[in-house]
Amino acid sequence: MTDPNVTWLTPESFERLKGELDSLITNRPVIAAEINERREEGDLKENGGYHAAREEQGQQEARIRQLQDLLNKAQVGEAPKQSGVALPGSVVTVYYDGDKSDKETFLIATREEGSGEIEIYSPSSPLGGALIEAKVGETRTYTVPNGSTVEVTLVSAEPYQP
Repeated sequence: MTDPNVTWLTPESFERLKGELDSLITNRPVIAAEINERREEGDLKENGGYHAAREEQGQQEARIRQLQDLLNKAQVGEAPKQSGVALPGSVVTVYYDGDKSDKETFLIATREEGSGEIEIYSPSSPLGGALIEAKVGETRTYTVPNGSTVEVTLVSAEPYQP
């Protein structure tokens, strides 16, 4: 569950993302037909509809690749049942550099897992990775992109309740 190449997803999130992927793949012929229709309108240099359809196709194909990669690396399971230990699927509260008033609460998961109501940090991010398997009260150190180190202390860890 702590492998950075694995993406933790609830069964509901896996099915939602699989449905989105299936829908995008089903929509491929529609986009291709739109491109062909726009191509037949004439001069491609000044054909805004053609360029818009090609742009939409590119965005759709990028999302298809992203979803395929995500779902291929997915580990489907329930949120951890254990409190007091930071795991993928845990909502954690931490404080930074010994300042108990500087608290932050977030979910350790992928962006696709959350509902937008809570901040999300990936288990493969510097902060998320530093906290994996930390116990309440434990202080961990991680390196931020500018090279400096930050101490973070786990205040609480509870299973995610969507």
